[in-house]
Amino acid sequence: MQQNAATRFAQKILSVIEHVGLAVITVATVIAGYIEVNVMLDAGTVTLGDLLLMFLYLEILAMVGLYYQSGKLPVRFPIYIAIVALARYMVLDMKSMDEWRLLGVAGGIFLLALAVLAIRYGHARYPYHEGE
Repeated sequence: MQQNAATRFAQKILSVIEHVGLAVITVATVIAGYIEVNVMLDAGTVTLGDLLLMFLYLEILAMVGLYYQSGKLPVRFPIYIAIVALARYMVLDMKSMDEWRLLGVAGGIFLLALAVLAIRYGHARYPYHEGE
């Protein structure tokens, strides 16, 4: 199937926008990581919340890197990031949470973990074939 010139032009424009967006995400993540390291150095201590936040930044960078390598973004990566973000929220605000909110956040983490398990099972049981 032959693409016309307008379609090719639109695809090039979208590709440029996509790469600019990925570059902005990368630079913003690196800056945020740098700021967080400075906060830890100024405080003279590292908390579990700090480590989880740094892990979130690394996951975002890994997600961008994987996208650049393969041109695809596995849906599992954003789910992993969401799990770590909820865990960080739970760790930082656990003392001020009531029981129902704590159970809700834990339930969210559990559901996301089940989603990852289902996706991984689906990929193992029903693998993709090139060209599909």
